[in-house]
Amino acid sequence: MTDDRAWTVRGGAWLGVLGEHTAVVLPPSERSRAAALWELVDDGAGFEETLDALIAPGLRGLSGFALVSRSGDETRVLLRGAITAHFATPDEVVHLDGDGAATWVERILTGVTRIRLEVPDHDHADDFVLAGGLVRMSTAEQPPSTVEPAPSDPAAAVEPDRDGDTRAGGVDPATLGTPLPGIPGQPPAPPVTSRPVAKMLLPGGDSVDVDRVVLVGRAPEVRRVEGAERPHLVPVASPHQEISSTHLEVRPGSGADHGSAVVTDLGSTNGTLLVQPGLPPEDLEAGVAVQLLPGAVLDLGDGVVIRVVDP
Repeated sequence: MTDDRAWTVRGGAWLGVLGEHTAVVLPPSERSRAAALWELVDDGAGFEETLDALIAPGLRGLSGFALVSRSGDETRVLLRGAITAHFATPDEVVHLDGDGAATWVERILTGVTRIRLEVPDHDHADDFVLAGGLVRMSTAEQPPSTVEPAPSDPAAAVEPDRDGDTRAGGVDPATLGTPLPGIPGQPPAPPVTSRPVAKMLLPGGDSVDVDRVVLVGRAPEVRRVEGAERPHLVPVASPHQEISSTHLEVRPGSGADHGSAVVTDLGSTNGTLLVQPGLPPEDLEAGVAVQLLPGAVLDLGDGVVIRVVDP
């Protein structure tokens, strides 16, 4: 059974900060702003707190955004720029467009049963269901849908038919420690492998085996721990606070990545630079897992460099 507080997301270039009660959509250029907002939304911030953080860096360079926050039966909406939002209630479907607004379009709705947020970035990527996180997107809908709504349902005008597929697609701290879904028809990697798939060489000479999830950051934490599946928590020094509290994750891969390690930036504020043997350097996209080759180097900033080698 799918959680009604989760989101159906279609991949794209825009940034979605998707929480249980609050969601923010930002242009691709606002990576730092999105990462800071995710920490607030993940901690349960409501409309006012999220809005203050959203506009604190200024509105001059922010071409567009959406902020949607639900509290009880009330849904508050702010839109600016080329973003559209659609809301189904028991009585009507409300369509809002932020384009042309000098500051923003604001609306308060009651009894909302479905939300759909859209940006002009339809790349025909697959849909996936996300419990919450920081993700690249073009559309996001809550609650998620796996079947076509009945014609009498006002939400039918909001949400088209979906194929019912569900896969992981973003950063969900609540699911850390569970196996990645992998590729259909191929077995997933277990939460704890019988032998390490890689070794991480840490600053100062320490090392950690990648036989399960490894979380790295200033003060890494995980919300759910189940027996032997407890992740390795690796704190690193960050005198200039460039490294996020839980910055990145390395874990055994699954599907096509089975037998190797994969890395995912968890929406860190300053990002992660990956340098792989024989490949050009790349900045990791938040929530996107990348297979690590032996000899790969992860640069978290603030002088913290981690090398990944064969176990």
